[in-house]
Amino acid sequence: MKMNANIINNYSRLKLSLFFLPLFSLIAIVLFLYSKGALCADKYIEIQKDCFFYINSHLGQYPHLEYNLTQFGDALVSLSFLSLFVVYAPKIWEALLSTLLVSLVLCCPFKSMFAVPRPAAIFDNNTFYIVGRAVCGHNSCPSGHTITIFAILTVLMFGFMPKETKSKILWIFSIMNLGYFLAFTRVAVGAHYPLDIIIGSVIGYLSGLLGIFITRKYKILAWISVKKYYPILILLFVFGCVLLVNRIINDNLIIFYFAFISLAFSLYKIITLYVKK
Repeated sequence: MKMNANIINNYSRLKLSLFFLPLFSLIAIVLFLYSKGALCADKYIEIQKDCFFYINSHLGQYPHLEYNLTQFGDALVSLSFLSLFVVYAPKIWEALLSTLLVSLVLCCPFKSMFAVPRPAAIFDNNTFYIVGRAVCGHNSCPSGHTITIFAILTVLMFGFMPKETKSKILWIFSIMNLGYFLAFTRVAVGAHYPLDIIIGSVIGYLSGLLGIFITRKYKILAWISVKKYYPILILLFVFGCVLLVNRIINDNLIIFYFAFISLAFSLYKIITLYVKK
């Protein structure tokens, strides 16, 4: 499979120096918050209160669109759209699964450590847009949806990286813009503050890099490309379809219909290939 070979080749070229940018960014964010005296939850919220209301008031005017787009931060939805890569580019899925495990490990401790109250837990719920269910927990920072979005986009970005310099710049710019376009829907629906998104994007990018390097060094998930193990993927895809049907019944969002169609088609494709083995 040429596509899979190209992805493996792209991943093999990555260097450890790529970790400098996300680590430097995290340090810069911490120093910025320290300079503002915002390393505590109350001040962290205060310094971005106006920015939160501004973004929310503008983007929140399109609730149906924003609520659909924000679902891309749900791994079930995103992976459903990428499910066909199991057949044509299994290396992508190896990296994706490693990446999502890393992002889970990084996300949960940070949320517990910072314990930042969500906007709906602090502000009068009648003063800003809340789309969907109001989230009132104390786990706002970082944004888990944003981590997922950027972790997945990082895997795709490096996997399909063009060779020419100009094309690379355009590709990276497009991916990053897409990431923030999707991630800031979390502010639009009233679930997160802007800095939750920024921090989440850096952690997501870091998770993507770690997932790629783990996949490159260890072959734990190499079974994904072996046809005799397709029944495992078939069961997972069937389970995913059931979960998406449940989402459709409960929320009836168009994004869930498209995700279901994509996953169902991939399920059909993989069953067909397995039967023809």
